[in-house]
Amino acid sequence: MRFVIVTGMSGGGKSTVLKMLEDAGFYCVDNLPVSLIEKFVELISVPNSEVQKVALGIDVRADQDFKETTAIISDLKKRGYGLEILFMEADDEVLIKRYKETRRIHPLAAEGRVEDGVKKERKVLDKIRKKADYVIDSTNLLTRELKAELDRIFINNEEYNSLIVTVMSFGFKHGIPSDADLVFDVRFLPNPFYIEKLKHLTGQDKDVSDYVMSFPEAHTFLDKLKDMLEFLIPNYVNEGKYRLVVAIGCTGGKHRSVTLTNALYDRMKDAGNYGIKVFHRDISVPGK
Repeated sequence: MRFVIVTGMSGGGKSTVLKMLEDAGFYCVDNLPVSLIEKFVELISVPNSEVQKVALGIDVRADQDFKETTAIISDLKKRGYGLEILFMEADDEVLIKRYKETRRIHPLAAEGRVEDGVKKERKVLDKIRKKADYVIDSTNLLTRELKAELDRIFINNEEYNSLIVTVMSFGFKHGIPSDADLVFDVRFLPNPFYIEKLKHLTGQDKDVSDYVMSFPEAHTFLDKLKDMLEFLIPNYVNEGKYRLVVAIGCTGGKHRSVTLTNALYDRMKDAGNYGIKVFHRDISVPGK
């Protein structure tokens, strides 16, 4: 039997994950009272049970300080129950934005500020997050990308670590991305903006892509960047990093950076047991 505990930050995507796992054939239960968790696991795990895949959603609503919940999960794992813990994560700013958009009350905010509830919850969940088998950061994940990550772990049973790499294009004239871990400047390449027939296209268009990649320096840059990332990523994984943002910038974020971001993604998408996604921040921003 496969038994998955789905927990994490409120607003991080637990409900969405449970729906996706249910569609994948898991028997899902959400927000079970703490006093029933142990008995539920024992009953559902009896030999020859028809239920072979179970997902149990747990959050701070069931146990406001989470100490009892953490203790029960630890005890069940010591007794030999093969529980896996999936922790859903997101940046504080994103969690606050999600709560404000839905006008829901954060479980630890009561009548106070959402910001305070998020901060308190992060402290409460710190121990179980460190014990999680999988950490998925939903900050920039599209629904289909989240489903792909879940499929990789729970459907395809691929070897998995919790690192998600985002390869992002941007324009320096619009500012360096605040969440970037690594920033690379590709303004050393000729700018397609100054070629009339390419000016109003982007790196998503073949003509622009072919032009940028016609320069040997573009290929050399990609070779060296891929080589460096293949060295860095395993070390980031060993340090417990769960998100890496690689930002590639040109002047306006439409031509060179988009082309090279796509090219790097194509080279790395099947390279390792980590999630990887592509994001073009400034491709639709007016101007150069």
